[in-house]
Amino acid sequence: MKVEEVKDFILNLDLSIKKIVLSDRLSGDVSKIVLRPVEIKGQHLFQEETFKGTQAFHRNLSFHEAITSVDFKNFKQVLAECEGKTIIFSISKNGFKKKEQANNLTTSSISTSHNKAKKYLLSEGEDVPIMQELGIFTKDNKIVASMYDKFKQINRFIEIIDDEFKSTNLKEITILDFGCGKSYLTFLIYHYFVNIKHIKAHIIGYDIKKDVVENCNKLAKKYNYSNLEFILSDVKKDKLFTGKIDMVITLHACDTATDYALNFAIQHKAKYIFSVPCCQHEINLSIRKGGEFDLMLKDGIVKERFCALLTDEIRAEILRAFGYKVDMIEFVDFAHSPKNIMIRAKLNSSKKDNKIFENIENLIKNYNFSQKLYDLTKKL
Repeated sequence: MKVEEVKDFILNLDLSIKKIVLSDRLSGDVSKIVLRPVEIKGQHLFQEETFKGTQAFHRNLSFHEAITSVDFKNFKQVLAECEGKTIIFSISKNGFKKKEQANNLTTSSISTSHNKAKKYLLSEGEDVPIMQELGIFTKDNKIVASMYDKFKQINRFIEIIDDEFKSTNLKEITILDFGCGKSYLTFLIYHYFVNIKHIKAHIIGYDIKKDVVENCNKLAKKYNYSNLEFILSDVKKDKLFTGKIDMVITLHACDTATDYALNFAIQHKAKYIFSVPCCQHEINLSIRKGGEFDLMLKDGIVKERFCALLTDEIRAEILRAFGYKVDMIEFVDFAHSPKNIMIRAKLNSSKKDNKIFENIENLIKNYNFSQKLYDLTKKL
């Protein structure tokens, strides 16, 4: 079968299609495409999930648009799941070969609901003007396709915070956001505490980009977000807020910026820490072979991931050394962000555990690496 014949065949299946997967890339930068039926506000659409490298991109299309817009020639296999049967098209010398096999899919086992699958604290269709201003929602409050991953990350971050504050009598809270960037998260955490939880929130976002800070302050003023401010600052050297801190957050603060944020939280005894690190280069650049883990340093990609995990585990251990109860959780699915580990910590004790520092020091001696949070906190 030729490509156009495959497309025509699938188009004729129409509503019996439950999922289409194009995989085994032949060319181009897209490794896989998954099409699923969804129902959005009474409309029957198909959600297209396109995988490029470690990222996934989403958009909602009509069935005809979803099929005709994809270049089938870029893939060796096209799989179409229907109720009761699976049809597989695989590339051959003369085009695509088709085969069918039975499956157990029934209409009742398949959900096409776009909204029921996941109930977000911030939902599509909700009238939150700042979401439009930030480019996350369209004017009619639908998710901008290119912002789907960002929307999911922000919701997940706020869900994790909500787990801690679901049942709280807290009246006010002070939060510092390190490396806030365009402040999608900062604005919506403010919205969560002030408009959803009705807690008086003072939030400060720090960033090193002047134009970004100026724009965020304009938006805060425009939407009357009192006690939300953004400050141009290098957290590695500038003097920061000196009052009582309840919470420190970071979302993909690059490399050692996360360490400076955690150090600040430790020194100011912040009660809560929610940190999603990014770009852990420091150990990877400095580590040398020196013991039982040498095997993990042989191949570049394994070494990189091992060093990133080692970095985060050292950070978690140092927080534990200063009395924090710490757990590390999956922030979002890897497909939505490869930087998907969150360090979640809550201060429980004021005692320092020097034994933890001794263990880290021995590890550093064996492998001769540098780790910024250890350097910043070892003499505290």
